Amino acid sequence: MNRCPVLVTTEYEDPTADLVITELNRRRVPVLRFDPGRDFPDSCALMARLSPDGWGGQLRVGERTADLGSVRSLYHRRPSSYTPNRGDQTARFMAQENRRGLGGILSSLPGCLYLSHPQAIARAEYKPAQLAAAIKVGFSVPTTLITSDPAEAKSFASEQPTIYKPMHAGAYDIEGEPAGIWASSVDPDEVDNAVCHCAHLFQAQVPKDFDVRAVVVGEQVFCAQITAPPGVLDWRAEYRDLTYEPIRCPDGMRRTLVRFLARFGLSFGAFDFAVTTDGTWWFLECNPNGQWAWLEDAAGLPITTAIADLLENGESDT
Repeated sequence: MNRCPVLVTTEYEDPTADLVITELNRRRVPVLRFDPGRDFPDSCALMARLSPDGWGGQLRVGERTADLGSVRSLYHRRPSSYTPNRGDQTARFMAQENRRGLGGILSSLPGCLYLSHPQAIARAEYKPAQLAAAIKVGFSVPTTLITSDPAEAKSFASEQPTIYKPMHAGAYDIEGEPAGIWASSVDPDEVDNAVCHCAHLFQAQVPKDFDVRAVVVGEQVFCAQITAPPGVLDWRAEYRDLTYEPIRCPDGMRRTLVRFLARFGLSFGAFDFAVTTDGTWWFLECNPNGQWAWLEDAAGLPITTAIADLLENGESDT
């Protein structure tokens, strides 16, 4: 492979990454795509040596090889986790060695621009840390309670209209069928001892006029207004009935978005806001690896170009 490749780490089926890779190929930028959790070590080989300049050597995926010392950027999209291929302790040991070995090398490439750094993404996935950072940088944040105490939850829900939402958007099945856990309103009379079983996040419900998803790439900001049918609390539950249009990001909000990412060391973020009739943008969350591809056509936002520009140019300060 030519010098200065872009590495793309993601799962096998990722249409969002496909858009970026197609654009990089059109620009004749060398790309090496692989899924570390699934490809290593069966179809991926690592040969890394430490020098005063940092880690060098080679990464071979199939018949293609990348020089670790000259990777211009790494697009850490949605790779599979390093999981053992069987249940014994040896397999578990090997999976952890792979995560710390290959994962550690990929997190320590000299001069590499990360979109975003895997460890930065991991830190930013904690909703309590996000909400605290959001207040620090100046976002408006709904009153929030995280608790495992039913009495506290009931009291909070009695004080104002309240919603519950999960802190992790993981896979969840109901009777064998995949399902999403969306934000939902909370009736204080229905709060019971089930709250004891884990941490729950409750927030004051914002009387929103519409939603905004703001996608930040480096210091570029792309915003789409998302309008759901009346009475819909969480727009993700009603994809078929949504309307989209581009919306201007207020200048002060733009600067605050970039400051938020800088606190976590991120180069990318997909933010969700609820916007009230007085024009206030209420911070709900930031997904450090959120989806954006469907907005490109729906709202005419050139996000693929922005990501490809960043990955092509590289130029990390590290």
